[in-house]
Amino acid sequence: MNVSEAEIDLPERARTKRRPRSAVTSGRQLFIRGNPNSAWSRRYHDLRAGYISDISCGRGRDALTWAQLALIDRVVAIQCELERLDALLSRGESVDMDVYARVSSHLRRHLETLGVERRMLPINQSPDEYLAQVAAEEQPVLDAEIIEEPRS
Repeated sequence: MNVSEAEIDLPERARTKRRPRSAVTSGRQLFIRGNPNSAWSRRYHDLRAGYISDISCGRGRDALTWAQLALIDRVVAIQCELERLDALLSRGESVDMDVYARVSSHLRRHLETLGVERRMLPINQSPDEYLAQVAAEEQPVLDAEIIEEPRS
């Protein structure tokens, strides 16, 4: 402690200025520069939230390392771009399939690095029970029950 600080007798936390975290680090902004309201950005945000939830097992981004968050950001950007290419294909526009395949492979490798893996859902019912459930779900559901008022 130097003389000027001792003379003023400020508490320790008042003397040291903490450098604030960036808006991206603190989560106030999605990107350093960019349009957070574009369709791409909104999809990026949704995918990012989903991957963070999956990988953190629902505990949020504070449960993940910076390396995991960086990989999630790459995965999400790659997935957004692949979805953009899928949209082009759905309209009959041409896409460089070599690039598409390579980018898809990068996505798979990043997901493997993050530990995302294919898992089979547990089967809790017999095939007959499943078919009966599907048939029941296909039955039309009325929005509201019609009740006739008595005539006076």
